[in-house]
Amino acid sequence: TDELDKVKTLQVSNGAILVTRPPTGEILAMVGSSDYFASPSGAFNVTTALRQPGSSIKPIMYSLALQKGFTAASIIDDSPITYNIPGTDPYRPVNYDGRFHGRVPLRLALANSYNIPAVKVLSAVGVQNFIEHARNMGITTWNNPSRFGLSLTLGGGEVTMIDMSKAFGVFATGGYRIDPSPILKMINVHDDTVYELNPVKTSVVSDGVSYIISDILSDNTARQQAFGPGSQLEIPGYKVAVKTGTTDDKKDNWTIGYTSNFLVTVWVGNNDGTPMNPYLTSGVTGAAPIWNKMMSYLLTTETNEHSWFEKPESVMEKYCYGRKEYFLNGTENSVPCVIRRTFPSPTLKVN
Repeated sequence: TDELDKVKTLQVSNGAILVTRPPTGEILAMVGSSDYFASPSGAFNVTTALRQPGSSIKPIMYSLALQKGFTAASIIDDSPITYNIPGTDPYRPVNYDGRFHGRVPLRLALANSYNIPAVKVLSAVGVQNFIEHARNMGITTWNNPSRFGLSLTLGGGEVTMIDMSKAFGVFATGGYRIDPSPILKMINVHDDTVYELNPVKTSVVSDGVSYIISDILSDNTARQQAFGPGSQLEIPGYKVAVKTGTTDDKKDNWTIGYTSNFLVTVWVGNNDGTPMNPYLTSGVTGAAPIWNKMMSYLLTTETNEHSWFEKPESVMEKYCYGRKEYFLNGTENSVPCVIRRTFPSPTLKVN
């Protein structure tokens, strides 16, 4: 409520938050709207509603790319491209900042949420493969694959907050999908335990892929070109993986972030899909401050210990493009790792 009051002049009427514990799937907090009694936005649970995820879907796509032979150091050309698909208008993806950034490593492409590299990578790995991969990670709403094209990696397919929490939880658990649960234990009138949470772990992504995605999403230096230093995505003294997402039509604004112990998913917008003020398209104006407050509270509570992920044996380190980079074993020599020029390149304005 405090944060929504700060942006109410930007045509934002509602928000929702979901806090889970990745290793068990426990739902620690579910707030479906900012005020249950508010009219008309109150008695509505956004955490189970269909919403477009914007760029928050990109880590799921890039995790597939890592499985298909891409690395965090793979170079992607952020330059103009047109896709001519029979039966549809030509598709020309553009970046949020209206610029092209030249040849950039995948790390920077994901950290700064560049759209054109994401579309190019999806084109390489395949839309149908991405749909199947996302389903394995917990997305349950992409039931008609024929609806989707390359814009799927920019948030063109509706999801729920519950499913996004489940999918990001895969990264937080080292590759295991665990369904969220609001119940730990049920005891009957005779004090007999009739139900106790016993999380079912399904391996869907390797521990190495999970580690590399988490490292990229926690890299404050890598995302500075898009988000600047000291943004709401940073929590001083802590390492936290986080991704924002805002739809092109300004109807949905997300921030999803996690550690090994906590995962916080935040959405702001309007129940009826009314567009918000374009000022929120930065991805760090609406949902991010709420996410920052909640994650900061969780991390600084005395009873909770903060820990980061240990590098798995399936990942090796190598100095690449002037910094330490992580590779899945066997992929470290697939890129030259030689600095030919500074990344990213000087930008060019879109016409």
